[in-house]
Formats: sequence, structure tokens, C-alpha cells
Amino acid sequence: MTPFLAEFVGTALIVLLGNGVVANVLLSKTHGNGSGLIVITVGWAMAVFVGVFVAASSSGAHLNPAVTLALAVAGKFAWGTVPGYILSQMLGGMMGAFLVWLVYRNHFAETADGNLKLAAFCTAPAIRNTFGNLVSEVVGTFVLVYCVLNIASPKMGLGALDALPVALLVMSIGVSLGGTTGYAINPARDLGPRLMHALLPIPGKRNSDWGYALVPVVGSICGGVLAALVYGLQMAH
Repeated sequence: MTPFLAEFVGTALIVLLGNGVVANVLLSKTHGNGSGLIVITVGWAMAVFVGVFVAASSSGAHLNPAVTLALAVAGKFAWGTVPGYILSQMLGGMMGAFLVWLVYRNHFAETADGNLKLAAFCTAPAIRNTFGNLVSEVVGTFVLVYCVLNIASPKMGLGALDALPVALLVMSIGVSLGGTTGYAINPARDLGPRLMHALLPIPGKRNSDWGYALVPVVGSICGGVLAALVYGLQMAH
């Protein structure tokens, strides 16, 4: 695969399997209905495992605009390639969300609660407080990117990563820090599917909560860039 195709496919797989487990747990009349947060967290971790495993050799498996920007800030990735990577990730996130809707469309129709339908696409805060929610996303993404930078080979970058450590890292972030905002920690995972929620013909859906949409995007990017800066100071010493 070309790097851009790998970013598209890898991100689509992450969102398909990650949002797929959310749909399985939250939507009505599924076999997984009500199975809880731990199932969602494990499902998301395995989704990341699959996406990274598939894309790593072709693109380095960024699969996240915050990671791509952080690597560019850290001097590990060419700035000229950043827009293409981010566009591929965003389109991949939208495709993954579309496939979740396609698979679970009957269950979306059977679900009365519009909030649960939205949750199968994007994140929402448990307690709505813009500053607190932003801090949660900044800290969660900082942990993700800082740890990824320290795991990756200095010569090979993310392409040298084994997929399992990243999956375990995402699982740890989910169970420890995910209770506040649902740990988007990835603009493509949140904004792309949120756009699909707005566009798809989902019966009885609520609005797409655009008032919150910038929080996971800005928080993730700030957390990633901060992690890159801290990593740069660490390497300088």
C-alpha cells in the first residue's frame, strides 16, 4: 500500500472495530448490549492493534492527526506530508463510521435514545465542563504520544513499532483516563465519525453536538504537540 492508502485503511479499521464495539454494547437488541465499559475498552485496544498492524510497514501507522503533527514537531516526519496523512486519516475515520452504521443500521433504528446513537459515532463528556474536558483530552493524548515516541525506534520511527504495545497503551488510557470524556485522543476518530452521524439517515437521531466537537480536536492536538516538545527536551539532555 502507499502511505496515504495505509493511513486511510488503518484508520478505517480502527473506527470500524472501535465504534463497532460501542455500537454492540450500547444499541438495542444486540448480542453485546449492556456488556459494559471494560468490553468497550478492550475492543478499542484491539481495534488499534489491528489498525497499527495493517498500516505500520507502509505508513508508520500514525492513524491519528495528533500523532502526525507531534512527529512533525519532533522532527521525525516531513511537514510537507502532514496534510496528506491527515486527510487520509479523516477520510478513513468517516469510512469506518459509515461501515459501523451499515452493519448496525437495524439496531440504530431499534434504539430510542439519541445519545446512545451518537455515542456509537463520537465521544461526549460525562460531566460537561469545557476546561475540564479539554484537560482530560490533553492529558490522555499526551500520555499516548509521549509513550509512543519513547517506544518507537529512533531510526525507524513508528514503522518499527510492534502493534501490541500500542494496543496495551490505549487500553491503559481507556480504563484509567477514559471516564471523563470517552478518551477521543484522536481527531480523526471523533470528528470524522461525527460528520457521518450528521450526514447519515439515522432514524430518531439527535443533533451531532457540534458545541462539543472542538474539544476532542483541540485537546488531542495540544496534548500531542506538548508531548513532542517534552520528548524533544528529554532527547536534548
